[in-house]
Amino acid sequence: MTLQATVSPRAIAVRSWWADGIQGGVYVLAAIGLAFFLADGGLQTFATIDYVYAAGRALGIVAAVFMLTQVLLISRMPFIERGLGHDGAAALHSRTGKAAVLLMAAHAGIISVMSAYYADVSVFTQTADFFTGRWFLTMAQLALGVFAIIFVTSLVMVRSRWRYENWHAVHLLTYVGIALAIPHQFLEGSTFRDGGAAWWFWLALYVIAWGSLLTFRVVAPLARFSRHDIRVSGVEALPDGSTSITMSGRDLSAFGARPGQFLLWRFLDRDRWRNAHPFSLSSAPTAGSWRITVKPSGDDTAALASLAVGTRVMVEGPFGIFTEASRTRPGRVLIASGIGITPIRAMLEQVDTAHGPVDVIFRANSTARAPLLAEVEELAHANGAALHVVLGARGDGWSAIDQPATLVGLVPDVADRDVYICGPGQWADAVEHEARAAGVGRDSIHRETFAWSGEQR
Repeated sequence: MTLQATVSPRAIAVRSWWADGIQGGVYVLAAIGLAFFLADGGLQTFATIDYVYAAGRALGIVAAVFMLTQVLLISRMPFIERGLGHDGAAALHSRTGKAAVLLMAAHAGIISVMSAYYADVSVFTQTADFFTGRWFLTMAQLALGVFAIIFVTSLVMVRSRWRYENWHAVHLLTYVGIALAIPHQFLEGSTFRDGGAAWWFWLALYVIAWGSLLTFRVVAPLARFSRHDIRVSGVEALPDGSTSITMSGRDLSAFGARPGQFLLWRFLDRDRWRNAHPFSLSSAPTAGSWRITVKPSGDDTAALASLAVGTRVMVEGPFGIFTEASRTRPGRVLIASGIGITPIRAMLEQVDTAHGPVDVIFRANSTARAPLLAEVEELAHANGAALHVVLGARGDGWSAIDQPATLVGLVPDVADRDVYICGPGQWADAVEHEARAAGVGRDSIHRETFAWSGEQR
């Protein structure tokens, strides 16, 4: 089966508007929240210094919108995934998350200082009074502590030293922190406790955010688990050290997975049921089977080679917009490094060079360490795609020291193509930088970066 290659300018514009609309919507909601605050007399003051207190309240409103944005972005709501892609949603999650914690800290600091000023007591005394006086303010202070922990563990210097499983466990506290902060917003803030349109606005935001989280992170995966009965049907050790895992199930086409996408896989045996891992499909999905190919990059992934046939699998997804649907041009350049070849190998099954040229660039340290190389060679030959294999240790750029190459040198008309990039973050940055310098438009560059950080998968 091949995919149609007609690229509609309208479809391209709609995708761009949709992504911009999702990101802009965050700030629109914040503006609406502030408008309710102003309509409620938020800037009515008796002295100039009261504006400082009002600023603290306004910061809390924006922080609340950003926090609810975090819940929506991690809810895996389909329209967010389609509009931003998983990497785009993760990047927005990271930006707004850090901003939310800083705004919340500023809100708490200003309110504490100004309350102490009004009460003519020390800030320490006022803070202690908040903690011991009313239960919902106690919970709000605990929420601030939780978010401080999340913020610190999100810093690159901390995150780089943590295993994914530990980092992910800490970030589940996001739910706890937001839940702890909710009561004080409705019981303490005058904008909310008086009822009216503002109260319903905030209630709707909370219901939509938490309802989406419950629906798409809990209910939908459990329903699919029951319906599709996905099980491991084959485990194959490959010469390069990676492992291909084939899974079978009922009516898998109902997931709507496309070549280039990834899913979250939870293998339900005694040792692995706690952890869900993001792996791309390494072959085009069918109605009855899926395949992934995994590089042993850590204890968990190395242990997947010992998976037993018949193991049940819980699946979430598909995620990502690293697919044919994101194209803006007829021609394509598919570029991968190492295990990043997996989504590109799946995409290569369905390319049709009659609708535009296709070049595949595969960088690896050696042929012996190039995952699925034989399959990629066979598919490229069968479907008329040009294959460029770049071997050797990486140099300063994206290519190899012993086999230096440039995008323009390999694909002279690269500026007129879509460029798909899949590989480690720094390597992908180098490829994207060279593609942009060669004249490839920003909308024509598509990335799937495998890393576990908040910015990149």
